[in-house]
Amino acid sequence: MRPDTSAEYVDHNAEAARLERTAGLYPEDAEHLLLQAAAHLELADDRPRATAFYDRLLSSATPLENPFLVRALKAANLWEYGHEAEAKAIIEGVRAASPRDPAPWVIVAESLESHDELEAAQQTFTEAATHLLTDVPEPPYATHPVLFGRHRVRRMLGLPHDNWDSLADTLHSSPVSLDELHDPKRVWSLGSDNPAELEAEISRLRAELGTYREALSRPFPVAVLHWPTSELSELVTAYPTLAEEYPSHEEHLATIEGSLRELAASGTPNLGIVTGTVPSYEAFAASEGASPGDASLLPQYATTLAARGRAEAWPPERGASCWCGSGRVYEGCHGTE
Repeated sequence: MRPDTSAEYVDHNAEAARLERTAGLYPEDAEHLLLQAAAHLELADDRPRATAFYDRLLSSATPLENPFLVRALKAANLWEYGHEAEAKAIIEGVRAASPRDPAPWVIVAESLESHDELEAAQQTFTEAATHLLTDVPEPPYATHPVLFGRHRVRRMLGLPHDNWDSLADTLHSSPVSLDELHDPKRVWSLGSDNPAELEAEISRLRAELGTYREALSRPFPVAVLHWPTSELSELVTAYPTLAEEYPSHEEHLATIEGSLRELAASGTPNLGIVTGTVPSYEAFAASEGASPGDASLLPQYATTLAARGRAEAWPPERGASCWCGSGRVYEGCHGTE
């Protein structure tokens, strides 16, 4: 659940420095960029400097998009270099705040788990599932790690399956069941002289690798580009060639919802919406050496915004406002069947 980092064999200190410089050039993206920089510093085993980046964000005069994510990452990092008491205090604060984003929950629960605080980890995962998924008919992709992590910890504690565990089993797509993957006795099979046991463990490891690869291949949402009314009007006035792409704002909104539903129906997970602005789009076009009137730039612009952490998850949570900005709840707006 940590911010994406580059492949191995990179100079993590140099990459952190590059991201810090980029954050200075694009202050509106500083939160996302500095979190990536801190992740590189953690990989470089420079945890005190990573903490300094987290503190820099938390003390910023600019409100953070996800302060609980920053706090959770800071806590997990602190615990790794001996600051257990401070880390636990931050973790309790995150739990008490009950954030709506699943990422902080997963990070603090996994931190507890990695330090053998299994009861506390199980309680944290359960609080997250209850808070985020009660009365939610279809758990969003981003919440799956909550259910999978809870299943794993409960398996290690020897607790019986409950409804949340059954839901995790339903969502799990690997050919090897969660019960097998989370079997606490698996480690012993690696030292076995029985070829059948070793072969079974290799199959389980391959299944886990496939799951990790799937997650890594989708580090940010598949995002559809949304233009607010005023921005779309300015866009097509400045670049009339895009009027064919956007006949009207109403049709634009309907196309967004329809496209996302088609993607969801095809089994594509981790969907989102990014909101464009004309100045941002013009700057992107300039960086690509292309004309903003070139419609082929639009999906590239959407992907770039998503990679910069600008995507809002789709569909919105039950009772949340519609993504279109109408002010109505999603179920009573574009979420109607």
